[in-house]
Amino acid sequence: MTATTRIKSIFKNNEKVVENYFFMTALQVINTMFGILIYPYLIRTLGAQSYGLFIFAVSVSNYFIIAIEFGFHMPALKIVAENKTDTRVKNNVVSAIFTAKFFIAIAVSALFVIFAFLFSRINTNLALFSVVFSQIIASVIYPSWYFQGIQKMKIPTYIQLTIRVLSLPFLFLFIHTGDDILIYATIFSASNIVNALLCVLYLYKYEYIKYQFVKFSAIKQYFNDAKPFFWSSSTGVIKEESVNILIGSLFGMSELAFYNLAEKIVKIPRLLTMNINDAIFPKFISENKKNNVSKIIKFEMWIGIAIIALIIIFGKWAVLLLGGNEMQSAYPMAVILSITILVWLIVGSYISFVFIPAKKYYFVTKNQFVALLSFLLFFTIGILITKSIYVIIISITLSGVFEVLYCKYLIKKHKML
Repeated sequence: MTATTRIKSIFKNNEKVVENYFFMTALQVINTMFGILIYPYLIRTLGAQSYGLFIFAVSVSNYFIIAIEFGFHMPALKIVAENKTDTRVKNNVVSAIFTAKFFIAIAVSALFVIFAFLFSRINTNLALFSVVFSQIIASVIYPSWYFQGIQKMKIPTYIQLTIRVLSLPFLFLFIHTGDDILIYATIFSASNIVNALLCVLYLYKYEYIKYQFVKFSAIKQYFNDAKPFFWSSSTGVIKEESVNILIGSLFGMSELAFYNLAEKIVKIPRLLTMNINDAIFPKFISENKKNNVSKIIKFEMWIGIAIIALIIIFGKWAVLLLGGNEMQSAYPMAVILSITILVWLIVGSYISFVFIPAKKYYFVTKNQFVALLSFLLFFTIGILITKSIYVIIISITLSGVFEVLYCKYLIKKHKML
């Protein structure tokens, strides 16, 4: 068998995996690429200060969104993937998760009102923070895990692309100065909500999925199953969003805009690689071949190293193209952050192909908790030595290395491979 024939055979045998990976990746790349395409206009029109304030507001709202998501993604995905043709089961899952998210959303909305009174930064920019916070509507109704489970990620991808394209004219028509940041936030949040509504409409019309409120007894098990993923994802989000909060609070909104540009440069290659694990997951679960884990990790390691090299070589040009000379501080930040691509690839493989199949969900939680604690430790030590924004960025990278080491320790201790 020739190499070409072998490659064709691999693609044919894994056609759905490849398709799911492609559209999952495309969906996230669309969001990231859209942000990158409009970034040069926004940063020059709004200015680093106003744009940094918007990023700060998004970070605050993400704390509430992670509470609404509550780690339901993976348990729900597993059920849907195992019952692709059973409409009754799929209806039950979607309705249960919707009900759970709805009541969580009511609770976090009350918390947001309290926080608005307690924190002056939110209170003085209440309209902006409220508009950004309205994204929780999309979180409540949009089951991204459903499309992934039935391996039809092309549907939300097409919808997302259409919404993004249609929103472009509004950006250029209504955003002209830094004072228009509220308009941008409105367009941003409205796009996410409309996208979610269209996905729900598709589910109703073509998948025969009807959203219904269910009794608490019907969702109790989902909370129990999702709890380990909630602690895992929440600690991860706390770490990630706390970086923005710390930078904005300690160093200013302009510096937060620099960091955000560095993140944007790193995000696309990270998305291109990290979705490999999610795309393989449904097939891996059904076949459960443990001997493939080491091969996957080794392959992804080389991909990560290659991407780091590319960012070192071309990152400076990317900063100049997107942000101009005023944003050059973002380049060294991007180089340091690029290491996290390799780290997250390896950790993602351990989680998807070792911990979850073995139902060691709490290992995922432990790992994220170690990452958060190590980040806080490195940050605290570093900030006592020097008041530099690079203390935060280096702490992020080192905490990722600790994640890898801790995963390897757990696997070796429990003889999981």
